[in-house]
Amino acid sequence: MGARQDHEEALRGLPVDRWEGYLTEHSGLPGPRGNLELLAVVGDLAPAAQVLAWAGSSDEYLACVGTAGLGRLVLEGDRGRVAALARAARDERWRVREGVAMALQRIGDHDPPLLRSVTSAWADGPALVQRAVVAGLCEPRLLRTSEATTHALTTLDAITAGLAALAPERRRDPDVRVLRQGLGYGWSVVVAAAPRTGFAALERWALVDDPDVRWVLRENLRKARLGRADPARTAALAESVS
Repeated sequence: MGARQDHEEALRGLPVDRWEGYLTEHSGLPGPRGNLELLAVVGDLAPAAQVLAWAGSSDEYLACVGTAGLGRLVLEGDRGRVAALARAARDERWRVREGVAMALQRIGDHDPPLLRSVTSAWADGPALVQRAVVAGLCEPRLLRTSEATTHALTTLDAITAGLAALAPERRRDPDVRVLRQGLGYGWSVVVAAAPRTGFAALERWALVDDPDVRWVLRENLRKARLGRADPARTAALAESVS
């Protein structure tokens, strides 16, 4: 039995009012990696009221669990929780922001058009909300159709253009740095899923003389997935932005 199945069996054997203790005990924190398998199980099983309570918790792991679980509530028809996810995307706690990305990915697993609708609405939002869009869309399992890759490339184009339009002093702000880091890997995921159109987009951006855009390109071009997708174009682009 795998870890996920172990957690599912354990939680089903506990009353809900004892789940919080189980989550705290098995969170994997403090440590470099929270227990994502447990988080996914709780997202499947927890009653809606408990998901909402944890989403508002001061405990970072519980808040991450609850925030990720909001994706299921959205899928179940509670569209008002999309606004709660947008607020959580601006949370100062990075694990909570990761919970937003996981919620978006859960939505994308089951309702791709809804994910495209939400991320389109968020794409011109604050920097941390844009970062959630990048993290939510740039997941290989969600990029298996032309609709998904076209939307992801169009969205990354728009967000990158927004970064390039920012005043130099604004780019030093922490939220913009977080967004730039997200773009620094997100492009490579989408381009690897759609090399023909993706590399063409990178080649257009390589012509833009902007320090942050060039940083984003260099970071993506270091990713092995791009070298596997098209070694020659990756090498040529890397040389052009070095």
